Amino acid sequence: MQCPGQDSRFWKPGAIFEASCPQCGAEVEFFKDDTARNCPSCGHRFVNPEMDFGCASYCQFAEQCLGSLPPEVAAKQRELLKEKVAMAMRRTFGEDHRRIRHATRVAEYAERIGKEENADMAVVIISAYLHDIGIPEAERKYNSASPKYQHQEGPPMARRILEALGTEPELVDRVCDIVGRHHHPGSEESAEFKAVYDADRIVNLQEEQEESGDPDSERLKGHLEKSCLTASGVRLGREILGAADSAVKA
Repeated sequence: MQCPGQDSRFWKPGAIFEASCPQCGAEVEFFKDDTARNCPSCGHRFVNPEMDFGCASYCQFAEQCLGSLPPEVAAKQRELLKEKVAMAMRRTFGEDHRRIRHATRVAEYAERIGKEENADMAVVIISAYLHDIGIPEAERKYNSASPKYQHQEGPPMARRILEALGTEPELVDRVCDIVGRHHHPGSEESAEFKAVYDADRIVNLQEEQEESGDPDSERLKGHLEKSCLTASGVRLGREILGAADSAVKA
């Protein structure tokens, strides 16, 4: 069934209008359901200035409905996807607040590192939220949360979550690759893998510091500098562990 907003039988006066090209000022005719048009004068392609993309920002069928999505709508879809993944992670961990806090911190730090490393932020943040998502199933099946079982159970769980949210297949595959080996970096890794790996290392050391009450941040920073894959991770880790050290001393 066609969306009523796109069915010309329901259109009212003003459904066909003209808009000025932002590049050259020429008038360009738009139908209300056009997502974008090329200016016949200069060739510049621009978004329909009167179109409401509200539903397109969250609907998994938006591209099939509207065709190629404007960049700002595609970006909004990815922002909403990150929020939905965060909620799915919380539902999966349930009352396990420690692991929810861990994943949330890893996502926060991975975002900071990923921006400095020019990484694909959707891959970074979604992978960070889901990096430990296999733990509940690993504990149920094997009574263990060891990396071996996390890597085995994590990708199928991540894939189910992402496919249920209508995520594009290429993004699903990239996230599952990181989730399935996030403890074991290879010799050549993507900026996205490095951001998640370093963020996880920082949070693990931060939790160690908080749980032990050990103010020896220099020892922990030493571990960090040996294991981090990026200079951005080392800098952030020193900042985080130094701040935690100050809090312990206070």
